[in-house]
Amino acid sequence: MLQHLYRTFIELTNHQGSSKLIRKFTFSKWSRFVIPSYTKVFKVNKEEMDKPLHHYQNLHELFIRRLNPSARPVDQEKDSVVSPVDAKIEAYGVITPQKEMIVKNKPYSIQEMVSNDLILEKYIEGQFIILYLSPKDYHRIHSPLKAQVGNTWTVGQKSYPVNSLGIKYGKEPLVKNFRKLTELTFENGHMLMVKVGAMFINSIEAVSKKEVVEKGEEMAYFTFGSTVILLFEKNSITFDSNVHSGSYVKYGEPIAHLKK
Repeated sequence: MLQHLYRTFIELTNHQGSSKLIRKFTFSKWSRFVIPSYTKVFKVNKEEMDKPLHHYQNLHELFIRRLNPSARPVDQEKDSVVSPVDAKIEAYGVITPQKEMIVKNKPYSIQEMVSNDLILEKYIEGQFIILYLSPKDYHRIHSPLKAQVGNTWTVGQKSYPVNSLGIKYGKEPLVKNFRKLTELTFENGHMLMVKVGAMFINSIEAVSKKEVVEKGEEMAYFTFGSTVILLFEKNSITFDSNVHSGSYVKYGEPIAHLKK
């Protein structure tokens, strides 16, 4: 019953018309009047922002805010892999030989999520980590390590919620939502960054066209909270001891180390 009700609510709030209305409001000057209550309800850390709250002219500006330079030091250890976002770790583990990742005891098809069998082959029996950004979080996405930017492609259309309820009761949002995928090549192999949309079809904006990115360098941003999934080749990394399902990590903090 709960599953049916939740899915019905998702369908009602993800029609093109309602999405356009929400988007139009977040970009409007009128939305600035809800910024104080929004930051209070979602407990947004105002001390980390690069400018005072009254400088944001609408909710969209708040969503894509930058942080002051000292707020997120990026770990500089040569072999570290840092979190690309501020997020809760929803799940992590090994990609099965059946091309699936198990999230909350539910299998998700990596094959459907990636939609490119040639690229997918590299990641079978590798590792994955799912990073969920809530409405309070900093929405910009950074490179987890120094790497060469490879293939980039877009898959999917509609975008459904990717929070815990969405993952549990939704129609496989991690593999069916609108998503942008970017493959990164580093000295130990390859990594696939999957940026999963939520609420708006065009909620993921790229900001870099560089062929090589440094660790911590900004690559894109969400205009609304969403999810980043990282896939690693087999035997390329080891997750750090701070990686646990349900724990919170900040952009720039190490989450793994490259295997030598």
